[in-house]
Amino acid sequence: MNKTRYLTAIGLLALAGHGLAAVSEQEAARLGKELTPVGAERAGNKDGSIPEWKGGVPKGARKLSDARVDPFAADKPLFSIDASNVDKYKDKLSEGAVELIKTRKGYRMDVYPTHRSCGYPDSVHTQTRQNATVAKLTTDGKDNLAQAVGGGFPFAIPKNGAEAVWNHRLRWQGEGRIEHYQTNFINPDGTFYGLAQDQWIITPFASAKAKSIEDVGDVQMKILNVATAPASRTGEVIMAHYFLNKGNDAWMYFPGQRRVRRLPAFEYDNPIPGYENLETADQYPMFAGMLDRYNWKLVGKQEMYIPYNSFKFVAKRKISEIYGGLYPNRDLMRYELHRVWKVEATVKQGMRHMFAKRVFYIDEDTWMIMAADLYDAQGKLWRVMEASIYPAVELGACVSQEFMSWDLNVNRYMAENASQESKPTDWLAGAEGRIDAKRFEPDELRRAGER
Repeated sequence: MNKTRYLTAIGLLALAGHGLAAVSEQEAARLGKELTPVGAERAGNKDGSIPEWKGGVPKGARKLSDARVDPFAADKPLFSIDASNVDKYKDKLSEGAVELIKTRKGYRMDVYPTHRSCGYPDSVHTQTRQNATVAKLTTDGKDNLAQAVGGGFPFAIPKNGAEAVWNHRLRWQGEGRIEHYQTNFINPDGTFYGLAQDQWIITPFASAKAKSIEDVGDVQMKILNVATAPASRTGEVIMAHYFLNKGNDAWMYFPGQRRVRRLPAFEYDNPIPGYENLETADQYPMFAGMLDRYNWKLVGKQEMYIPYNSFKFVAKRKISEIYGGLYPNRDLMRYELHRVWKVEATVKQGMRHMFAKRVFYIDEDTWMIMAADLYDAQGKLWRVMEASIYPAVELGACVSQEFMSWDLNVNRYMAENASQESKPTDWLAGAEGRIDAKRFEPDELRRAGER
């Protein structure tokens, strides 16, 4: 059964080759009308199981110390998907989700009523509308970003897979944040190793003040990450600069040596240092970095059960109550039916990457990759990834932080950005001036590790 609802005739014509030009003014005029301001279908589906988009959860005041309020806490599951009935629903599941259900005893997906809770500030709408007729990719085959304005999505009406993935790369989650979390490397028996971290992120191109790529010096984001536990890792620092048109730069501070070293490679399939070979540089978060090693195919849209409104999952509680040996606590997970863009990435002839094929499922309302299936050179499913998402009212936008990645070859999974047992994330830190941009320079690394 073909589960994908293919694109319009205009979109199909563009799939044969990358249509690098921006869309016409006539196409762009659809934004804010039959399409939402960021390019999703405003209407619900035929049977009403996906409702009409009506703006999302409104922006509101929230103190950093306030517990998040779940506006959908009273919802009850409509049904559950498990090994006994997964074949009935497989046309609305990723291959990775089906694999987890069939091979991990007790794994289930509780499906709740769908709420299209994600919206964006008016400034994001304005910048997205401007980008619709000006944003372009490069014509050199590398799929870099040639032209765009900041503070919005570059390709609200994508013509190819690379454009859709660029929307994920530039998904709007504010201008910078301070987060505290633990990365957990979990064994099948439930034992795990946790690496606690404090992290500062600035995203210069998320500002509406960025009128061009040159205005931000080609910088997409900068990350400063400091390990705080266990004692054997305390004081380790990684700093990474992600660019729009070239590979990443990264440095690491080793407190035992009191030395800063430039990492020779922090991109593509190079493993992240200290992450037990469970995550590559371009898996964080879900996908990041250069697109040039893959051919990108925009397969189309489909309806799919994905994590959504993950308030219960991200609520404050002990890590040991959340992450079990084979998967997270199923009582905390919430899935809903949403429309997603399906994008297939296959390694170009003459290029190499440990993941010869990747399939991404991108939420239409946020452009966030919510699920990803990663395959080896023999076409065998290797890693399965799943994200979380919820509306952060103080930001007026949905955010994604916690995500999981299962390595089927070694029968382990990792839980990334697990903030449940840590101090709350400050999503407004960048916009409100609580992050010093000078900290993101190599000379500052030693001081960061010694603080």
